[in-house]
Amino acid sequence: KRKNQLGVEVAMIPKHEKERRSSESLLMSQFPVTLKKQLVDDWEFVTQLGKLVKLPRSPTVDGILTKYLEYRVKKDNKISDSCAEVTKGLRCYFDKALPAMLLYKKEQKQYKEEIKGDVSPSTVYGAEHLLRLFVKLPELLSSVNMEEDALNKLQQKLLDILKFLQKNQAHFFLSAYDGDSKGADGAKGK
Repeated sequence: KRKNQLGVEVAMIPKHEKERRSSESLLMSQFPVTLKKQLVDDWEFVTQLGKLVKLPRSPTVDGILTKYLEYRVKKDNKISDSCAEVTKGLRCYFDKALPAMLLYKKEQKQYKEEIKGDVSPSTVYGAEHLLRLFVKLPELLSSVNMEEDALNKLQQKLLDILKFLQKNQAHFFLSAYDGDSKGADGAKGK
């Protein structure tokens, strides 16, 4: 700590920490409000009402990321290597992060029942859990050693994917969850 011009003690924040915080705030500050509400609703359904997402989801995370690439091809008349790499990386992050940090306690049993052998979570789970990954990404990216310019470009691509999720929210996200907390009944709505 040191004293500023007014004599008030302030914590010294290392440059890399400032960059990490700015990268976190960029992604979170531009997080679409409708998707924030989706996250709150998701949390309430699972943790407060004991309802689960019926698995396997349609579309799956794999399917959503494929649709995003198709969308970029239509929009840009080509697929950029960086766009393909970002979606590939997201899929990989999702598969690794889901059991470690994206599931609520009430979803653990369902995960163990659904993901067996070499089944990838991205082929079973959908938009609800992918959105949870976006909330964790700033934390995950803070430990990656990346130049600021590359990190900014990555964040722009991630924001573009978030906007794609928002644009397709009615199609990708459930409007109601499974009433049985074990996940055995059919889901109502989409």
